[in-house]
Amino acid sequence: MTTVARLVLGVVLISAGGLKIGNPSESVLAVKAYQLLPDSIATMVGYGLPILEIVVGVLLVIGLLTRVAAVVAALLMFAFVFGIAWAWANGLRIDCGCFGGGGQLGAGQEPTYLLDILRDFGLVLLGAWTARFPPGRFALDQALGLAGGERNREKEEND
Repeated sequence: MTTVARLVLGVVLISAGGLKIGNPSESVLAVKAYQLLPDSIATMVGYGLPILEIVVGVLLVIGLLTRVAAVVAALLMFAFVFGIAWAWANGLRIDCGCFGGGGQLGAGQEPTYLLDILRDFGLVLLGAWTARFPPGRFALDQALGLAGGERNREKEEND
């Protein structure tokens, strides 16, 4: 289960970051549309977010520093849930910018806040699961002895 959780979360993050990294000005526009951060910070977040998403996603997919990456991913997804809920509660009509694009919606377009929140909250749960349990099969953490699996926990409890 953990292998599937970290792979799904990792692939989603790599996809989201990959779709944004080629057009950083669009990513900045999407972050500014939430009206949560001062412009200077929103600009930094807009430029840095795609890189962070890709790095964390790759760490999850290869299973390296899995628990740290999962915590960062879960916090990132929780921040997205908060941002979307904020936009919805404040009557903003924006595209979440989750997979590129973003900013104000055009005439006739409707926001998909509930679906976006449910998707991202599901990803929060995958991150929490991945952080809680050993990284699973095919993880570099496992091969490098960094997994901290059940055997290591039992040994630490007995010491």
